[in-house]
This record gives sequence, C-alpha cells and structure tokens, in this order.
Amino acid sequence: MIDAQPHSSTTPRVAAFDHWIRSRFIDLNTQLEDRYAVQDNRSHVEGVGNDVKAQLLAEGRDLIVPLIEEGNTDEGFDRAFELLGNVGYYMAACRRHEITEPSRERTSPLIEASTLALHLGASLGTAPRFVTSHMETYNRAVNGVYRTFTHSPSEKLFLDHNTRGAFAYMRAADALGRIHPMGVSHPASLDLLVHARDALRDAYEMNVELGRTLDVDDFFFRVRPYYKPYRVGSQEYRGANAGDFAAFNQIDMLLGLCRPTDPSYSQIVVEKFPYLTPDEQRRLHESFRHPSVLDALLEQSEHADEPWFQLHTTAFLEVCEAHGRAAEHHHEGLVVPFIKRPSENVPEEHLAGITASGPPLDVLLRSLRGLVDRRLASDRDDIPTRHDDLAALRGMLA
Repeated sequence: MIDAQPHSSTTPRVAAFDHWIRSRFIDLNTQLEDRYAVQDNRSHVEGVGNDVKAQLLAEGRDLIVPLIEEGNTDEGFDRAFELLGNVGYYMAACRRHEITEPSRERTSPLIEASTLALHLGASLGTAPRFVTSHMETYNRAVNGVYRTFTHSPSEKLFLDHNTRGAFAYMRAADALGRIHPMGVSHPASLDLLVHARDALRDAYEMNVELGRTLDVDDFFFRVRPYYKPYRVGSQEYRGANAGDFAAFNQIDMLLGLCRPTDPSYSQIVVEKFPYLTPDEQRRLHESFRHPSVLDALLEQSEHADEPWFQLHTTAFLEVCEAHGRAAEHHHEGLVVPFIKRPSENVPEEHLAGITASGPPLDVLLRSLRGLVDRRLASDRDDIPTRHDDLAALRGMLA
C-alpha cells in the first residue's frame, strides 16, 4: 500500500480519493488486464471481469460523491488540477473497461464523475478530463511513486521516458523563445541555439531508448487503451496525446519550420489548447506572435559573409536537423511499430477506438506524416514546407 502524503491544504475527502487512485484503483485495473491477457482475442473487453468492474465503478463513485459537495475551486491550481486528474483516471479506466463507451451513449453514465470533472475543468480553464500533463509534468510522486493505471512495468517505462522527453522539448522551446528579444545576431543567441540543439538530441535519445526497451504487446494492449476518448456529460473529449504540450509547437513556429498562417497546421494547434494547462496555453499563444529564427536569418542575408551569420546559421540548421530527426524517429520508431503494426492483427470490430485522438488510424497516420514532413522541411508539393528556404540558407554557408 502507498502511504499517500497529500498537499497541506488537501481535505480528508480529497486525500481518501487520491489514496484510492494510488492503491486499490491500480490493483483493480491490473486484475482486469490479467484477465484480458489470457484470452485469444486480447481486444475483447466487454463482459470480461464484470465483478471487478462493478467494484471499480462503485468504489470510485462512493469517493467522488462527497467531493461534489466540497467544490474544491479555491484551494490553488495544483490541488484542483490533481483532483481533476484523479477523476479523469477513474473515467478513463471506466472507458478502457467499456463500463462506458461513447458510441453507444448520448451522455456519460458516470454522472457524478462528470459533474465534478465539469466543475473542475470550468474553474481551471482546461478540458474536463484527464490529459497528458496528469501523467507526466503534474504527476506528483509519493515516496518515489507516481500515479499509474496498472502495475505494468511497461506503463512506468513509457511514462518515465515520455516525461523526460517532454522536459527536453521544453528546454529547447525555452531556449528558442529567448532569442527574439535579443535578436538572432546577438552573441548569446548562439548559446541558445546550441542549448536547443542539445535538448532535442536528448529527446531523440530518450525516444530511441524507449523504442528499444518497451514491449510492443504490453504497450498496445495494457497501456494504450487508457488513453481513449470518453464522454464528460454529453460532450466526447479526445484522449490524452503525447503531443499535448506547448513545446512541440513552440519549436515548430519559433524555428519557422511550421507557420501559424498554414491553416492545416494552425487547426492542429488550436484544437490542442483545451488539453493544455493554462501556463502552457500562454506559452503557445506567445509563439504565434513571435517571428521565427528562420525568417530573421533570411531577412539578414546581406550579412551572410559575417562570422556571426555563418556560426548562427550553422547552429540553426543543426537545431532544425535535430528537431526533424526526433520527429521522424517518433513516427517511424514509435507510432508505426507500437500502434500501426499491432493494429493490423486486431479484429475489425475493435478498430474503431484504436486511436487516442479519435479519427481512424489511417487518417491519423496521414496527418502525422504531414507534420513530420513539415518538421523535416521535406520537398513536398501538397503541403507547405520550408524546404526551399532552408536550401537557400545552406547555400549561404561558406
């Protein structure tokens, strides 16, 4: 059992729910996963382990009902956001075990959980569901142990690497965001470009290690299903997505590899806002207003023979290469082997909810490929990329 140490302002009811999420909740989910794993068709969930599902449903509800009376809107962001995460973990587990299933419902049968989630989401300014930050950057550890759905080592491995990778991207975005106020020719801008490059290389190495060590079947059948879309009240919200941090898009736009005036790209970014914490939303808003490093260098091409231009442009191109390399590996080294290939053996009736984002897998893969090619500045005539502009910059190097 985990001896959960709550925030100092946490009420006994909030602490009781948090303790359940960190202990009994994980045990129940793991029991169900073990039952699914011994079936010939591991995707078949409905009607399996109904006794355990009933316990999960009832125990969570009994802890949530008293929390509705408390409200919990005036105790600070961290506490309220953690509580929203705990409610979301419960609702996501009910979705995974098909206690609730959005295609067969007009409103969520989890009435009490929906009530509390909507209340918290409205007060926080976020989607009223469990999001990626709840698993990673806002996943408070107690005695070295953070929240998970199950006891699966693969889930912990996945979260450990994703969390560290997210912070590497955040370091890169922070470095790039500090260039604009000083100007791209400032001597310190070279340092910032190097910091961004090194952080993106760290993110790449983290993903390579994840792809090498993560068990494909364990991820596909035991980890991924908890990130599906589910209803809160009458509204269906898409699932948690690894890209739900501002940093990825900050880097895209601050480098200039993606433009906010590209409607396909801006649609992706705008859709993401509710799934970010308010501070992440603010960072993303700011990125829309800042000019890119690529455009700043092109505008100063008359200084191409200057030492600063040669050094800074070389470093900038290295940052772009590191960003594109990490994006390519994420797609080909993680998405394809851990989602696309395993899904090819899943019975047709279980393919509808295969992605966290909601659309069919082939549609999602095409969208992701387009995003990767923007980050690689690939030479494509069907989507806007900065291929020609990067080629022009390379031509200015001695």
